[in-house]
Amino acid sequence: MSRFVVRCGRMRTLYVMSSKGEHPRGRIVIARTNRGLERGEVLCEATDRVVAQMKDPPSGTIQRDATTADENEYRHLEGRIPKDFELCKRFIQEMKLPMTLVDVERIFGGEQIIIYYTAEDRVDFRELVKRLSGEYQTRIEMRQIGARDEAKLLADFGDCGKPVCCNTHLHGMPPVSMRMAKLQKATLDPNKISGRCGRLKCCLRYENDTYEELAAAIPPAGSEIVTPHGRSRVLNVEILSQQLLIQTEDNRRLLIPASECLTVLKRGQEF
Repeated sequence: MSRFVVRCGRMRTLYVMSSKGEHPRGRIVIARTNRGLERGEVLCEATDRVVAQMKDPPSGTIQRDATTADENEYRHLEGRIPKDFELCKRFIQEMKLPMTLVDVERIFGGEQIIIYYTAEDRVDFRELVKRLSGEYQTRIEMRQIGARDEAKLLADFGDCGKPVCCNTHLHGMPPVSMRMAKLQKATLDPNKISGRCGRLKCCLRYENDTYEELAAAIPPAGSEIVTPHGRSRVLNVEILSQQLLIQTEDNRRLLIPASECLTVLKRGQEF
């Protein structure tokens, strides 16, 4: 039995699914997951190497390739989402619940409807679930999400002009810190290094390993070093070009290759 990586649902969850048939990349399939019967897209074969790079992926089974009737049904369900959203929003307003509705998802097989929302605190939505269950005669799941997941559902384009990463190729949210921005000498203006979610941009993570590797090879700013120009103090570093701006004992400022650092007498503070 073959295995494939299949992407399903609003949150673009990656599943490792078994199948008796073969499915090329990009094929739309109908699959059984822990949520029910879902429509998904085949991304690749789930080889041991691929699965090793995934963190505890959920499993499922591919039932069949999607037919024309399946695609028509999917478009029909998607067309009902705006009305579902407005109804749920009206119920929330009538009950004066302290929550913000973000999105509504209908599972293809009709097993459940998922309501995505944000809130500052826990919300007692039992009455809301009761009203929605009575309206749709199916299971209702309420899922509280954070700012980054909200952007994953709703955001379109980033500052780079391309579709946001979280809504395209990213299936997980990598941890990003201000230290990464400082190391890469990115502007520290929050408006310029924050993504659509208001958090630090995920792309700061992409090159961070390379920056850390290069930074480890040169003395940081503040270091006391010995060069062919004598004892000097490192004023600034250019990590990518591997250059050092130094000040010599006779107060000359020079830009030298990091390879000219003969000895580090006192190491400065890391980023």
